[in-house]
Amino acid sequence: MADKIRQLIEEGQLQPGARLDREEVLAKRYEVSRHTLRQALQDLTAEGLLASSRGQGRVVRSYKPLTWHLSAYESRSHHIEAGQPDADQWDTEVREQGREPNQTVEVSIVEPPPHVAERLQLTDPGETIVMRRRIRRADGIPFQLADSFFRESLIRGTLLMKPRNVAAPGGLLAYIGHPQARYRDEITIRMPTKGEASILELPPGTPVAEVTRTGYAQDGTPLRVMVTIAPGDRNTLVYEMDAT
Repeated sequence: MADKIRQLIEEGQLQPGARLDREEVLAKRYEVSRHTLRQALQDLTAEGLLASSRGQGRVVRSYKPLTWHLSAYESRSHHIEAGQPDADQWDTEVREQGREPNQTVEVSIVEPPPHVAERLQLTDPGETIVMRRRIRRADGIPFQLADSFFRESLIRGTLLMKPRNVAAPGGLLAYIGHPQARYRDEITIRMPTKGEASILELPPGTPVAEVTRTGYAQDGTPLRVMVTIAPGDRNTLVYEMDAT
């Protein structure tokens, strides 16, 4: 049963956004029991091919991912060449792909999670840090959850303490006198936590990429850790590197 519906989706006979007929109609058409049909639909939902739509039954998942160019993201030279040195780089990339960006921002003082404390090389167990949480949307749909962590002493009294979307020529850290010289990215593919699934409005069976980017000063001092949760059905991560 699942194979039959999967084939219809793969061949394009069921287009993204299409609503499946009612269970009783499908069970009669394919001459299977309602129990068998429900199991097939659950399997396809877990695979990410179907989604439950409140009041509309199940629909074919619509995949229109954004391309996130991580090798150029936060590159000062890239945005100077593009003629947009003081624009928010994520907003710019979304608009270049014909979508409308929106970000909500919260700023709070928190105890550092262990993986953040390690990457920021915090030695005082009682030290608190600043977290900027951004929910990034395109066309009203949440595409990413991005948490940036800083030492409070580094950004106290700067634009980075503002609970709103801010941008500056060359990047905010460079603007306040702490330019990042290099980055280290770590990518983990996993299933979302309950909180992440709720914030990002994820259908069941949707994995996420957790992208942890640590930014360093020229002398190797870690300046910031950004942890981005990117749903697997909404993001294509791209790196371009010279083969030298």
